[in-house]
Amino acid sequence: MAAIHFSILVLEMFLWRTDRVRATFGTSEEFAEQTATMAANQGLYNGFLATGLVYGLISDDLTFQVFLLFCVIVAGIYGALTVTSRILFVQVIPAAAALPAVLLAG
Repeated sequence: MAAIHFSILVLEMFLWRTDRVRATFGTSEEFAEQTATMAANQGLYNGFLATGLVYGLISDDLTFQVFLLFCVIVAGIYGALTVTSRILFVQVIPAAAALPAVLLAG
């Protein structure tokens, strides 16, 4: 999960205007220019989620791990409803699958 969010950070904060990322997100050059600041903000948010997920693993804090996974799930559902349903497969399903594993291990 953390790797996915770190990857999104790089895409949205540093590579947003590149041809490959524009093709991935289905955006035009003009749209990418107009939304670069917004995309960087979203990338930063994904970086914070990734950092929280890594911290949860390192700290072995079950409450924190569950909280972060719920945050990822809620953010993913919102993104799927407002941006693209692909977010369900990239963000929601992996976090939802990780949740029972974390609870069983905890």
